[in-house]
Amino acid sequence: MQSLQQSLKCEDEDEVGEENGVLFWVNKSGFPIDEKTWERMWNHVSKIHPGGMDMVYDIKSKLVLPEVASASAPMNLPASIPVCEKMEVIQKYMSQLQYNHTGTQFFEIRKNRPISGLMESARDMIKESLPIKCLEAVILGIYLTNGIPGTERFPISFKTSFMGNIHRHVVLGVYNGGRYGALGMSRRDDLMNKPLIYKSLSELIVDYEDSYTKYWHEIKKVKIGLPVSHDPHSYEHIEWRHLSLNVPKLSREEMCKELDRHAREMRVRVERQKTISSIYFSRSPRSKVPAGGVPISPTKVSTQPSIAGIKKNTSNKKKHSKSANEKSSPNKQNKDFTLQQNKDITL
Repeated sequence: MQSLQQSLKCEDEDEVGEENGVLFWVNKSGFPIDEKTWERMWNHVSKIHPGGMDMVYDIKSKLVLPEVASASAPMNLPASIPVCEKMEVIQKYMSQLQYNHTGTQFFEIRKNRPISGLMESARDMIKESLPIKCLEAVILGIYLTNGIPGTERFPISFKTSFMGNIHRHVVLGVYNGGRYGALGMSRRDDLMNKPLIYKSLSELIVDYEDSYTKYWHEIKKVKIGLPVSHDPHSYEHIEWRHLSLNVPKLSREEMCKELDRHAREMRVRVERQKTISSIYFSRSPRSKVPAGGVPISPTKVSTQPSIAGIKKNTSNKKKHSKSANEKSSPNKQNKDFTLQQNKDITL
């Protein structure tokens, strides 16, 4: 394993990712996958699979391979279905895609991309119907939960230690109706999704901590982001880390206190943005639904005036200024200038 990690690091670091302490390749060629990425994946699989190259040759030599049924994405779920059931349907779909064990992440996820770009990656995941890893599951979860009323989504990241190795994992926290839960993917069933039943954010995180303890992992850090916009066309960025907790230096009581404080701040932020959005919408009734037909999240609303409005106001000001200057006589203008000059000298 160590020699494999060294070989990964020494080739192209920009195309290498890490999850749960395991290095993997990242497909940056898009679809269809180019020959270089394809062969690199098979080479990597042969090194980590017990069957080695024999397994690779066996698959490649078959002229006919069994068809794999593609999962159907749960789009436009009826509003009558409770949110907790919608979460179960969405998680079931992601589980049908299966966890990616190939050593190559098929979809490149750059955290610094705007939401609109990340949603394009989510649409590719649905189209290609390939196995995914935890970071891809977060983006797909955001896409599939867009527009669900009263639901806020935020990233939750874990940094753990096991036998001296550092492991990283991320899930999508979900809040609705006073209850918390999560969506995600992992090699372990109890480290991926959590049902929408937890009364507080701290209760949810403690459950993850207990699950990690079963696998002899020690949580080093927990990072909580901010609610993500429901607008798939937004050019805003996901706030991946707004609260960062150094868990070993905190007691469980102190950790829970910090988590619940952050949860209250998120709720206050949401309520404040709802108030702003209601005022904005009341003034601009045509702006309630964007071009894509998806309601804008109450947590992310722009209060900036439109470009057309700015141009119109600027034009009116110029006309008003011009007419005022024409009415004033030259003598009066010279007099005003002299008075202003004397005033400046006095000051």
